[in-house]
Amino acid sequence: MSLDELRHLISRHAGRPTGIDRVLLSRVDAPTPPTASMADPVMALVAQGSKRLTLGDRIHDYGTGQYLVVSVDLPVTGHYTEASAEEPFLAFGLTLEPSRIASLLLESGGSGRPATTAPPGLAVSDSPAELVDATVRMLRLVDRPADLPVLAPMIEKEILWRLVTGEQGTLVRQIGLADSRLRHIGRAIHWIRDHHADALRVEDLARLAGMSVSPFHRHFRAVTAMTPIQYQKRIRLQEARLLLMSSADDVASVGFAVGYDSASQFSREYRRAFGRPPGQDAVRLRERAGVNSRCRTAS
Repeated sequence: MSLDELRHLISRHAGRPTGIDRVLLSRVDAPTPPTASMADPVMALVAQGSKRLTLGDRIHDYGTGQYLVVSVDLPVTGHYTEASAEEPFLAFGLTLEPSRIASLLLESGGSGRPATTAPPGLAVSDSPAELVDATVRMLRLVDRPADLPVLAPMIEKEILWRLVTGEQGTLVRQIGLADSRLRHIGRAIHWIRDHHADALRVEDLARLAGMSVSPFHRHFRAVTAMTPIQYQKRIRLQEARLLLMSSADDVASVGFAVGYDSASQFSREYRRAFGRPPGQDAVRLRERAGVNSRCRTAS
């Protein structure tokens, strides 16, 4: 089996339900400008094209025949760098659930000890043939719905096993280990996401992660490439952008809603992050959403 068959299967099935839980298929027909988003825990294998993700001060390029692992919720900026109508960007994704990785580690008896230093929250590697083979067999099931309930869980376990025993195995294992540094940092990350508008005290986050402040700072930055304050700022700005696109609230109200005390500071940091003042960006986002909606209706 090869990337050729994987490309064919993704191209056929992208854009419609696969019937397979946690499986995501992507097809993009043109390069895109950088866009901020949240990356959830996932494995993504690229069958064609390439993409660039920026996390803090780290840049990750990945393309044909490579796979990406994201271990925790991360605010990233990404854009497709190689994609066209003739050769679109094509990728297979699988959402990574800690409980399924933990179950696999227990079954194999090879969980090992948690890493003493939290691994980066995002990593890229070349895809081994065994991983490509398993993803191809998973997508073949889309045309065999009667086989899905029995075979899909088995192949998902195989994909996870290839990840656990592969080049990024240390990172993937940490997702499933309840005592890992990564999981501890993950608790702090979830708190920031759920309380992004609240005042942040690093001492409280460190306590939540079960660490003293200095190690917490070090591990948090190792995972996210940001300090906790920088992470919170990125979450606030991304949430503000969603609010501006979907509501009629004025700019100052949106800034206050996501936790800013100063409208001028909000506007200044928003422009630095997204390239336009919030009011101008909101108009552009709404116009783009309206065009896309009309295109979907017409098709």
